[in-house]
Amino acid sequence: MAELAELEDPKARAVNEKHGDDHGVNLGKLRALAKRLKTQQELARGLWGTGDTAARLLSLLICRPKAFERDELDAMLREARTPKVHDWLVNYVVKKNPHAEELRLAWSADPDPVVAGAGWALTTERVAKRPAELDLAGLLDVIEAEMKNAPDRLQWAMNHCLAQIGIEHAEHRARAIAIGERLEVLRDYPTSPGCTSPFAPVWITEMVRRQHGKTVA
Repeated sequence: MAELAELEDPKARAVNEKHGDDHGVNLGKLRALAKRLKTQQELARGLWGTGDTAARLLSLLICRPKAFERDELDAMLREARTPKVHDWLVNYVVKKNPHAEELRLAWSADPDPVVAGAGWALTTERVAKRPAELDLAGLLDVIEAEMKNAPDRLQWAMNHCLAQIGIEHAEHRARAIAIGERLEVLRDYPTSPGCTSPFAPVWITEMVRRQHGKTVA
């Protein structure tokens, strides 16, 4: 904790707080510290227990993802209220845990929109890597009905799933693009030069072009 305190940078904190993350540690330096510590599950649990955002981010880099029980991960997600901790927990830990599918189903139906967003993030992972037995048309039905009025972080996760379906599954691409056009979610999201817009029709079209060297009708 003392070493993390020494890495505190007011400028980094100012930038991070604009995104809802209450810490001031440069993530490159945090990763370097994690590389030196290597995997230490008990230290990871101790760091998580402090409640400090930088400590929790470090804990997620040095933990053993498969060592957590289902209920432990569920509790951790509900405690992870800052976006970066939430994202790293889902992407670096839950996706590699044997309980990921069980949690995906439970979280997707949760009334807490932040928890539901984690469920959608896990669904997006399956759309891309293990789509077998997923009802893609049914997912598009839910997105079409609920994404427009969903809270921000849930909306973002649903939009990512919409784009992933359109990118990975040609048979659903036209419908995914049509849903995006009709709902106009993130159409005007500010995008840096050289980056792809998160507006699903633009995102889908650009990624398909890159992957297959062709345009989308």
